[in-house]
Parts: sequence; C-alpha cells; structure tokens
Amino acid sequence: MSDSTQSLSTAMEVEVKYAASQTTEVPELALIDGIAAVSSTAVHNLSARYFDTADLRLTRSKITLRRRTGGKDAGWHLKLPAEHGRMEIALPLGAESEQAPAEILNPIRAIVRDLPLQVIAQVDNERHESVLADDSGTPLAEFCDDHVTAWSLLPAGTKQMWREWELELTQEALEREDTSLNAQLLQSAHQVFQEAGAVASDSPSKLVAALGNSINYAPLPPAMAELDPDTAAHAVVNALRINRDRLLEVDPAVRRDDYDSVHQMRVATRELRSLMQTFEGILVGEEYLELEEELKLLAATLGVARDAEVVAERFQMLIGLDDDHIIDEAASTHLENDMQRKYERAHRTIVRVLNSKRYFALLAGLENLIAHPPLASAEQRSEVEEDVTKEQVKFEEESALFEHLDSAYKKLMKRHNVAVSEWEETETPLREREENFHNMRKAAKKLRYSADAVGRATGLKTKDLYAACKKMQSVLGDFQDSVTSRDELLALATSARKHVEDTFAYGVLYQRERELGAEALRGYAEAARDIESAYKKLAKSKKREAARTAAKAKKSAR
Repeated sequence: MSDSTQSLSTAMEVEVKYAASQTTEVPELALIDGIAAVSSTAVHNLSARYFDTADLRLTRSKITLRRRTGGKDAGWHLKLPAEHGRMEIALPLGAESEQAPAEILNPIRAIVRDLPLQVIAQVDNERHESVLADDSGTPLAEFCDDHVTAWSLLPAGTKQMWREWELELTQEALEREDTSLNAQLLQSAHQVFQEAGAVASDSPSKLVAALGNSINYAPLPPAMAELDPDTAAHAVVNALRINRDRLLEVDPAVRRDDYDSVHQMRVATRELRSLMQTFEGILVGEEYLELEEELKLLAATLGVARDAEVVAERFQMLIGLDDDHIIDEAASTHLENDMQRKYERAHRTIVRVLNSKRYFALLAGLENLIAHPPLASAEQRSEVEEDVTKEQVKFEEESALFEHLDSAYKKLMKRHNVAVSEWEETETPLREREENFHNMRKAAKKLRYSADAVGRATGLKTKDLYAACKKMQSVLGDFQDSVTSRDELLALATSARKHVEDTFAYGVLYQRERELGAEALRGYAEAARDIESAYKKLAKSKKREAARTAAKAKKSAR
C-alpha cells in the first residue's frame, strides 16, 4: 500500500454559502444558536486549480476536482454529491505535479475514463476563518469570510471577484446524536447573516461561480439520442441507458471493495448484455455485437470474485451448523481463510481490469451506442427511397422484440425438459445433471430480462412473467451456490490430503451441501409451473398487441 493511499481521507461536508458585499460587516457570531464563542481565528491565502474533461463531465455531474495550495488542508480534493451535503475525498499534495493521483481519480474513473483532464478554472481566496464552539469548547462550525478572485480558463472565460461567507459544520457537530441541533444552528445562522446584510448564494460552488456563462461555450458530452418517446426504439435505448448508469454508479464501490458491490456490478453487466441480446434486430451492427462480447468478458472476471465471496459465506454458514464439532482446527482455518484469499486475489484482478484501456473502451462504446444507436429501421430508411411510416417502424421493432421473447421462452422450456428428464438418470454423471439446472437458471435470467425489456418497450404487461423468472432464479441460485461450495470443498480436501491433513470434515460438509442443494430444488417444480402459466397468459396479450400494431401499420401504409 502506497503512502498516498494511506493518507487518503473521506469526510462529509455540510455547508451553507452567502453572498456579501465588500462593505458588509461580519456579525457577532456568538448570536448563532448553540454557539458560545469564537474559539480561534486565522487568515489563509488559498489558490486552487480545478480540473475537468473538455466537455466538463465532472462539473455537469456536480462533481469538483481541485488541487489547492495554502491553508491547513492543502492537497487534492474531490467533492461528490451526497444525500445530505457533499462527500469530500482529500489527498495531501506530495510531489509538485498537476497530474491527479490515481487514488483521487478512482471514484470518478468510470466518468472520466482515460480522457485527458485540463485546468478549467483558478480560484484564489483570502480566507478569514473563525472556529465556532459551544459552551464546552467543542468546535461545531467554521465560519469563513472569503475574498475571492477567480478566472475561468474556458473559451470566453473572464476574471471575477466577489466576497462570500461559508458556514461549515465540523465533524464533531455531524457526529452528534441529536441532528436537529445542527438544523437549528444553520437556521439561526441564516437569520443572523441575513440581518447583517448577506443573502443566500445562488451559486452551489466557487467553481460554478468562476465559470459563469463560459460553461455554455464548452462542448457537451454525448447524451442519449433524441427519439420519439412513443416508439419501441426510444424504450430500447432508454433501457440501455438506465442499465449503463447502474454500471457506472457501482464502479467506485467495487474499487473500494464495498460489501456486495462486485455482485451488483456483475448483475448490472449481465442485465445490460441480456438486454442487448434481446434488442438485436432493433439495434444492429458489428460494433453492437462486439460490445455484447466485452460485457460477457467483464461479467466473467467479476464472476471469479463473486463465486469466492459466495462460497466464503457458505463456509461460514457450514461452520455455524457444526454442532457435533467435526471440523478440526486445520479444516476450520482453511474454511475461514482460503476463500477470502481467493477473493482478494480476484478483486485485485478486477481493479486492474477497471483501470484498463479495454474497460474504458467498453464504457466509451456504450456511451456512443446510447448517443448514436444503430437502429435497423434507420438503416432500412436509408436503403430504400420510399417513406417508412412511424407505425410500420413500430410494427417491425415490436415484432423483433416479440420474436426474442418467444425464443427465450422456447429455450427455457427446452432446458427445463432436459433438466427434469435427466435428473433421475443416475447413469448420467451428477455434474452433467447439475449443469442442466445451471443452464436452466441462465435461461430464466435471460427470459426475465427479455420480459422486462419487452414490457418497457411495448404495451404488454410482463410483470407476472418477470416475477416468475425471478423466483426460478432464486431457487436455482441457492442450488448452484451449494454446487459451487461442494467444488471448493473437494479442492480443499484434495489439498489437505497432499499435506497429510485430516479430510473427514470436508467429506461431511460436502454431503451436507448435497442435502442443502436437494432441499433448494424442492421449489423448482412450482417455479416452473409459474413461468409456464405466466407465459401462456402473456402470449394471448402479445397476440392481441401484435394484431393492433399490425393493423395500424397497414392503415398508415395506404
């Protein structure tokens, strides 16, 4: 671990800003409720340079990245939106370089990728700081009287000067059990400042104030294509955008190794890929297919860590079930530690992948796909001279979606029949019979995502089918977890045998996992019936919807 990583700090920032004229006098700060005295004062000369991409991706996402010198917290600062206030991540300056360190970029890497960062503004500030304390001497807030000189370095940028007051709650205040006291303090400060002649600032940050109208001269980042909201194409592209956004949202959590974040990114990746497969026929092209393949590879990388995470949790569960104390010390150590080490290795691989040019290219490809969707209908219109009506396009798009839904259901039923018919055939190796149910689970997942996509893009009500597939996924997910756990138990037993360790506990736990897997399958038949019933009901609605759309298309073609 590098020194810079050790120095990284994170804190919640809750502050209010007020505009004040150069002649406005600072009021008696002890008039604020909860404040007994000004415990200390200081003057700091601060200079900050703000960084962003050329199209201002950070600024437009209400994120600021700056390198500041002077004052008590000189360093790199990244400020992110939070539910209450903002989250600030800070890193000391270290080497005199204007290249942002990797540690400070990790939380925003999915936004900026490997795009070059440039200085977009400089803000110099003469800060008159007062620490405000309660009657016990505990600092509750910092009041800053800022005299600001700022330059926008964007095209048409100008120099500006202004004065503003900031009141920021301290960590001691934020950690108080009675948070209503903080609200009272801020409300009281608002009254005191207004009576002194200051007004609430209409700018959320010094950066936004510094940029002013020059932000309008910066290029815009790619946005979702403007499509007719009544078309299936719009619903398709919007569904891809929503799932792409989920991927971006969980990216920093995976890098931090937050609990369950790898699982959430894997789900987002798989769902995005499944949606893209469902939308084939509406969206076309080689690049589209290549993106699907890249998502598959990313999901596989995430899967190694996720499987290790799941098995580690199952091992903890098995240890908890050991009421007859058959797990010896050596086996217990392996069960508690080996999978964790495997997960840690896999997570390091994930972080390397998330920092790779290939991953950045995937994100760029998804961005381009959403901004410039390769619609089959658009290509058709360019290939023929006759006009294609909106209703005809809608009919073609919905027909493609319905075909994918039918295909996904037929594939699921085929796998269901194989899984059920071969399960009792003991001549077939157990691994193959279990793999049939794993394939069935993947088919249920595909059908679930297809149902969701078709429901969003058409008038069909697919919630029942979606819920039935989700139920099947849950049943077979528990079953597959037991299978994966058994595989690892077998590997542990093999390793223990080589090291002349007792393997009895592994055998007992292996059998327990077989029993747990069989128990999970007891819900399979009901889940399969629910899917079949939901699809039959949906098929009737689908037939009516297709007929209505076809009639409109035929009428418009006359």
